Amino acid sequence: MASSENVLEWAQKDKRRMLHAVYRVGDLDRTIKFYTECFGMKLLRKRDIPEEKYSNAFLGFGPEDTNFAVELTYNYGVDKYDIGTGFGHFAIATEDITKLVETVKASGVGKVTREPGPVKGGTTVIAFVQDPDGYMFEIIQRGPTPEPLCQVMLRVGDLDRSIQFYQKACGMKLLRKKDVPDYKYTIAMMGYADEQETTVLELTYNYGVTEYTKGNAYAQVAISTEDVYKSAEVVDITTKELGGKITRQPGPIPGLNTKITAFLDPDGWKTVLVDHIDFLKELEKA
Repeated sequence: MASSENVLEWAQKDKRRMLHAVYRVGDLDRTIKFYTECFGMKLLRKRDIPEEKYSNAFLGFGPEDTNFAVELTYNYGVDKYDIGTGFGHFAIATEDITKLVETVKASGVGKVTREPGPVKGGTTVIAFVQDPDGYMFEIIQRGPTPEPLCQVMLRVGDLDRSIQFYQKACGMKLLRKKDVPDYKYTIAMMGYADEQETTVLELTYNYGVTEYTKGNAYAQVAISTEDVYKSAEVVDITTKELGGKITRQPGPIPGLNTKITAFLDPDGWKTVLVDHIDFLKELEKA
């Protein structure tokens, strides 16, 4: 039987990338229109599942086999969700922050909550806008990038524990850590490549806050893996050490045959690991 150390090595060797974030919206067509017209995203695919009374749409800045996407879910008859206090924001990098912000203002359905300007004590120009459902998007002025949909920010109760968890369970690297004592928070950027080139997870710790409400709006992030069974072994060991739990044992989804495993981190944030080859086959069928 392999030792825990040998099992944990798999997450570091596995070729992984962030696939998509899943969250719920109250009016799918309205959100698609807002994201395509204001953010410049493309509608990649859309599907309706009437037997289960939901529809979803995938949007992003490039094809799903190379780029991160958002998966919007609309449940029939539900027009409002609670975002909670734990979910922070998504981020979009753009070469023209002023134009994007003005487009949001003109839309009549989005809201600008922070005008473009440099971050406190820095030179990076950012803005914050809110989509029609209340999800926050940080807009970052940045040069050309292969991945404009660049961050998913979640608040956590113990930053060092969360860093360890995502390093061990997800095979992520700690790309950057920054403490901002003036505003009483610390952030850690976690991911698989440089944050200028890919989508990263931004974990935020607010001094003295150990718990947040999750609401029912944001659902999960999906990450590709070359072997869901080995990956689930890694997660099992990590959750026993640091907290969290596996919520779906590794195996194929009935009717779809895509192999996945799902788990919660110590703060209750959900991640789904998806078999890489199965994911590509799913895209081909779509």
